[in-house]
Amino acid sequence: MKIAVYPGTFDPVTNGHIDIMKRGLKIFDRLIIAVALNPKKSPLFAIQDRVNFIKRATEGLENIIINSFESLLIDYAREHNASAIIKGLRAVSDFEFELQMGLMNRTLDSAIETIFMMPSEEYSFLSSRIIKEVAALHGDISRLVPPVVAQGLKEKFSK
Repeated sequence: MKIAVYPGTFDPVTNGHIDIMKRGLKIFDRLIIAVALNPKKSPLFAIQDRVNFIKRATEGLENIIINSFESLLIDYAREHNASAIIKGLRAVSDFEFELQMGLMNRTLDSAIETIFMMPSEEYSFLSSRIIKEVAALHGDISRLVPPVVAQGLKEKFSK
């Protein structure tokens, strides 16, 4: 069974992330969505909220597992018998950082490949940061995130 890990902070998950997940499932037998506990990013949503958003947004998708992690990504991938790590790339700026991380991961375990995937064109500009900024100013993000996330952002910014 070919297993891939798709890691991220997912604060919050966007339709661009969901697009990568669906396309990753066409390549791999099982996809593990690994929500990172990354306090350096000062997440808007608690890790359990982020996991729950993804679970609700991916209902009906088969062969997908969603959980959180706070270890070294390559160790997490190894523990889950993954042969690949999927990373989404939107722009050249994403590539430089992700290339460094991919090369480091290869140094730590050459048996686990890093796969770079571009989102569909309609989501190529999306980032969780932009979604949060627009939502904070009460902009319409309903076409850009799963409904459960739109509701969560609305509740978060109506306080």
